[in-house]
Amino acid sequence: MSLWGGRFSQPTDEDLRRLNDSLPYDQRMAAQDVKGSLAYVKAILGAGIITAEEAQQLTDGLQQVNAEFEGGSFAFQPGDEDIHTAVERRLTEIVGEVGGKLHTGRSRNDQVATDFRLWVMDAIDATVARLRNLQHALVEQADTHAATVMPGYTHLQPAQPITAGHWLMSFFWMLERDIDRLQDAHRRTAVSPLGSGALSGTPFEVDRETMAEHLGFAEVSQNSLDAVSDRDFVAETLFALSLAGVHLSRLAEDIILYSNPAFGFISLDDRYSTGSSLMPQKRNADPMELARGKAGRLIGRLTGLMVTLKGLPSGYNKDLQEDKEAIFDAVDTLASLLPVTTAIMQTLTLNPERMQAALDDGMLATEIADYLVRKGLPFRQGHHIAGEVVATAEATGVKMSQLTLEQMQAISPLFEADVHAVFDFEQAVAKRQATGGTAPEAVRAQIALARERLPKISG
Repeated sequence: MSLWGGRFSQPTDEDLRRLNDSLPYDQRMAAQDVKGSLAYVKAILGAGIITAEEAQQLTDGLQQVNAEFEGGSFAFQPGDEDIHTAVERRLTEIVGEVGGKLHTGRSRNDQVATDFRLWVMDAIDATVARLRNLQHALVEQADTHAATVMPGYTHLQPAQPITAGHWLMSFFWMLERDIDRLQDAHRRTAVSPLGSGALSGTPFEVDRETMAEHLGFAEVSQNSLDAVSDRDFVAETLFALSLAGVHLSRLAEDIILYSNPAFGFISLDDRYSTGSSLMPQKRNADPMELARGKAGRLIGRLTGLMVTLKGLPSGYNKDLQEDKEAIFDAVDTLASLLPVTTAIMQTLTLNPERMQAALDDGMLATEIADYLVRKGLPFRQGHHIAGEVVATAEATGVKMSQLTLEQMQAISPLFEADVHAVFDFEQAVAKRQATGGTAPEAVRAQIALARERLPKISG
């Protein structure tokens, strides 16, 4: 039996039914629908709407429905337009007419909003756990390579030497912000709309606060009209998921570049590389290319939802049915990407010799400017003189470290015999010991802090 239709004289057109029905995708909220209904049984019992015997019948029936879902034996019927209809239909088959009492004072509007919030809360928790796994992998690699010197880049041009551990930890902190955003979105998702009815609230004395507590919500909504149409939590979560996807894309781009033989800084495990159907020598970082590509998919889902929301009048509107596929797909996308990305980081081989070979004296030009600062020269003047040293080395076709003291003193009399000591990559890195710096000591401090923040992974 449909949840509506008493005032209609003709059945729904079949084409419209296919357009209208959301069961093909919202059936994944079955567990949340049963959970919400079990809490509502207690609420309407407390309000005196059903007897204790009826409450027990409904509870037993809902538990049987849940068992059928868990066991894979639940049979959907052609009239099940969504998961809510399917659950109530099957419940009524099991317990009889008393099943029709479950919906007293409850609208599908607050029911959908409740189920969806519960699902999103669970999805956030699962996504955070997957992000934590990747963070663990990054920390372990960074710990191994806290003192491994490699070129650092800005504008994709050689800039200054850094440590590989510092490079890896930069992604740890990106993911840490992603987790913080997701947990913040979780806080605003944990607001129960159950008891809001269709838009105006419920006329029955149901205890909304107790229902919220039973369902794991932190609080209840304060305006029923807003509660049934609020999808801010979906937009926020989608943004957090999309930005996490952007960070994975940035990591992927580095992996793709650094695994290219022209760099050769890293090597991917055979299990996480692919080949070419034509060129036998190829070794492609396809999983990382997929991560880079799927960031666009995530951003598209966020953009689509925002466009859907921006023109809606107050109250529930059917447009909101578009919210679920967007976030289901976003969560699924990250659920497929994160385990593979984590495995890639766990099995990644760094090649310190290739990193060392890619270091160039030009990356130490700032060290020359800093040397002059320590001699009392203002940095801007030191920067200019360091630029002249770079130009002289280029003009004479030698490395800066190969310039003679006389050549350097011709540029500035402040250069002394100790100037050649600045052409030491390990020393240049080691100087940057301030919090957040690339010195091995600072990187190990980052790692120690990261370990404090990371929960232990069981198993």
